Amino acid sequence: MEQTIVIKQGIIHDAIHEEAYQADILLAQGKIRKIAPVLAGRDINDARIIEAFGKHVYPGFVEAHCHLGLDGYAVGFEGQDYNEATDSLTPQLSAIDGINPQDSTFAMALRAGITCVATGPGSSNVLGGTFTAIKTVGKRVDDMVVKKAVAMKCAFGENPKRCYKEKDNYSRMTTASKLRIMLERTKEYMEKKELAGEDITKRPPYDPKLEAMIPVIKGEIPLKAHAHRADDIFTAIRIAKEYRVGLTIDHCTDGSLIAEELAAEGFPVAVGPSFGHAGKYELKNKSFETPGILDRAGCAVSIITDSPVIQQQYLPLCAGMAVKNGMDAFKALQAITITAAKHIGIADRVGSLEEGKDADLVIANGDPLISDTSVELVLVDGKIAWRA
Repeated sequence: MEQTIVIKQGIIHDAIHEEAYQADILLAQGKIRKIAPVLAGRDINDARIIEAFGKHVYPGFVEAHCHLGLDGYAVGFEGQDYNEATDSLTPQLSAIDGINPQDSTFAMALRAGITCVATGPGSSNVLGGTFTAIKTVGKRVDDMVVKKAVAMKCAFGENPKRCYKEKDNYSRMTTASKLRIMLERTKEYMEKKELAGEDITKRPPYDPKLEAMIPVIKGEIPLKAHAHRADDIFTAIRIAKEYRVGLTIDHCTDGSLIAEELAAEGFPVAVGPSFGHAGKYELKNKSFETPGILDRAGCAVSIITDSPVIQQQYLPLCAGMAVKNGMDAFKALQAITITAAKHIGIADRVGSLEEGKDADLVIANGDPLISDTSVELVLVDGKIAWRA
C-alpha cells in the first residue's frame, strides 16, 4: 500500500494565492488530499512526516515547450529525434514514439524541480507532429504521460524555409499556404468520413496526416505555433482565426513590439529561449524583458527553455531573469507553474498546490527563481523522486 505523506509547516507558495502561508499538506494515492493550517489525529496516523518548517514549498515546475527526451545528452546530431528531415508536412508523427526516458537530461531536470513538461517535434517542418505532456520521472514513457496529445506543432519563419528551401518550401508565403491546404484537406476528409458513416465503401482512403489533424479541426488540441517575428505571429493568428482552431504562440520573440495587439487577441504566449546570442535575424529582439511587457499588457505568459536550447534545469533561472528584468515575481512563478499548465491544457492535474491535484511538489531553502537557492526535495505523484 502506498504510504501517506504529510509535509509539516512549510511556507506554501501554491501559485494561486500571491501571499505565501504556513500550512501542512497531506499527500495520498498520488494526490494532494488536504491543505490545512495544522493536520493532526487521523490525518497523520501512520503517515510519513516530512518536516518543512522554514522551508519553501512550491508546485512542481512545468515547461510548456521543450524537446526533452527527443534530443539525447552528449550524443550529437545522430542522437536527436525531434526533427524529421524527409518531409515538410509530418503531422502524423507523435512525440511519444521518440522520447527516451533513460536520457540523463531527465534526472537533471528533476533535480531542479521540473516535474512535468510538454515535449515534442522541433521547428524544421511546417507541421511537425503532436506534442505530449509527461512527468520527468519514469523508465517507460507510457507510464509518464499526463496527456498524450496536447498540441499540433506548426512552424513559421526562418526554420521551415531554411530546412526545405531546396525541396518545397522557399518562402513564408509557401509555409502559410501549406498549412492552409492541410487544414482545408482535413475539413474535407472529415466531412467525407462523416457522410460515409458506417459504410466503409464510401469512406475516403485512410490518410494518416489528415487523421492526425482532425483533433485540431475539432478543437480538441490547438496549433502550437513556432513564431518569433511579429509578422509570423500575426500570420499564425490569421490562419487560426480563418479556420476557427485553437492556437498557442510559442517563442514570441517580437512580443514586446506587439504586446497590446496580442493581449487583445487573447491567445496564450510562451516566451523563450531568452539566454544566449541571437544566432539568426528573427531573434534580434529577444530579451528577458519580454515576459514582463507581455504580462503587463494582459497576456497569459509562460516562460520556456526550449530545451535543449537552454538546459531544462534552468527553467526557474529563466523565470528569475524575467523578474530581474521587470516581470512581477508572482507572475513569473505562475509562468512556470499554473500558467504553463494552462498553456498545454493540463491545469486540472498540475501547476498549483490545490486539493485533488497531482502531488508534485518542490521543497527548497529559498526562492528557486534566485540562483543561490537549493532544491532539497522533489516529489512526483506523492513519492519522493529526488532528495539532495
